[in-house]
Amino acid sequence: MRGPAVEVANLTATHQRHPAVHHVTARFEPGSLTAIVGPNGAGKTTLLRSIAGLHRIDSGRVAISGASPRLALLPQQSGMDRAFPILCLDVVMQGMWSKLGAFRSASAGDRDRAQAALEAVGLGGFARRPVGAMSAGQFQRLLFARLLVQDADLILLDEPFNAVDARTASDLLGVVRRWHGEGRTVMAVLHDMDLVREEFPHCLLLARECVASGPTAEVLSAANRLKARMMAEAWDETAPACAA
Repeated sequence: MRGPAVEVANLTATHQRHPAVHHVTARFEPGSLTAIVGPNGAGKTTLLRSIAGLHRIDSGRVAISGASPRLALLPQQSGMDRAFPILCLDVVMQGMWSKLGAFRSASAGDRDRAQAALEAVGLGGFARRPVGAMSAGQFQRLLFARLLVQDADLILLDEPFNAVDARTASDLLGVVRRWHGEGRTVMAVLHDMDLVREEFPHCLLLARECVASGPTAEVLSAANRLKARMMAEAWDETAPACAA
């Protein structure tokens, strides 16, 4: 497996000193394909961002195995500005930042890779199209093309199929299957439980705390889903982070 193992140990992360993820412990095996599910406000995005090193951890730790594995995060589309005047090919080229840096010019081979990534997600004729002229589904395809050129070992997807048409969701799910087949470690925040059951062998059910983690059929039992719902109904949005 080329993907790393990810170990989350007793992780607590807060927003303005209020717990968003509380004492979560979970392990993601190398090359695993895992859905992260739970009620709204359960801390799913915070967990992904903590694993990616983009959200400060108040206590606990995240350990990623391997010698400097490459990591890529797909954020929620709703949090992205599409008004900036940039062409599709340039967005994909952003995925090569770690290779090119601020001063190195892209080679013809780099541009060919970017064009191939566009073609792989069904955007072969979009290289010169402005991002602002794209539909939501086309833009999500573009973000997947950028992920492809990043060639990451660990891929974190935050609601990758949200607000896109069924054809786009199906095509992008094919990309996820490809990554899994290549042995990469993939985690995705999802809300469609039927999709999770059909396509994701492993699952983490989160309600700010870890309700269950393991094989999807076991995690999404009626008892676990009821427990998560009851935990969500009992949340105190003004509670401070505990010191334990």
